[in-house]
Amino acid sequence: MIHVSHISKIYKTGSVETVALKDISFDVAAGEFVAVMGPSGSGKSTLMHMIGALDVPTSGEYILDGENVENLTDDELADIRNRKIGFVFQAFNLLPRRSALQNVILPMIYGKVPHEERETRAVKYLQMVGLGDRLNHSSNQLSGGQMQRVAIARALVMNPSIILADEPTGNIASNQASEIMSIFQDLNKAGHTIVMITHEPDIAEHSKRIIHIKDGQIIQDSSNHRQKKARIEEK
Repeated sequence: MIHVSHISKIYKTGSVETVALKDISFDVAAGEFVAVMGPSGSGKSTLMHMIGALDVPTSGEYILDGENVENLTDDELADIRNRKIGFVFQAFNLLPRRSALQNVILPMIYGKVPHEERETRAVKYLQMVGLGDRLNHSSNQLSGGQMQRVAIARALVMNPSIILADEPTGNIASNQASEIMSIFQDLNKAGHTIVMITHEPDIAEHSKRIIHIKDGQIIQDSSNHRQKKARIEEK
């Protein structure tokens, strides 16, 4: 699903070069749930931009579901983002004066989904995340956890290959964070591939694999960490 091979990203400001990513390689198979962890300034946000086709690497290769991102035009990048990636952001990025239903419908307008299908599909996914009774509520009538549920429904509505979540629990209460992570786990069990950026160890523990990044490089890539933790606690 995701193939990252020797990716580096260098930002240039005049004569000053800043290395954000340095020779990073990893694969994510279809159906995985991967957390990318790292401190502020580690490069995880830059890596998210690469995975989300929001930016292209300075060097190296990124293959997203069989397509080489580097060879795509800006319009093709926008198209692949709309078709293959569902984004969930820390700040929700909902339109404040629009209802939950209208926010979820929005990607389908850009994706040219037939008008008669849009509302039915939006209702389906809002019900899936437990907001069937909040369809016509605007953002200022929803809690942080409910707004993130709307964002998840919006991410799912185009049936993307990948859900990319950037600090999805950063702006919500801890009890709501657990509910949001349960939704992600259910989505993963249903077959969705999820890549989640986080700096919180307890949130990362909900995934099946954790990639640790520091100073623009991968320092650890651990799978089955939850099982390993359970065995340690049993001892």
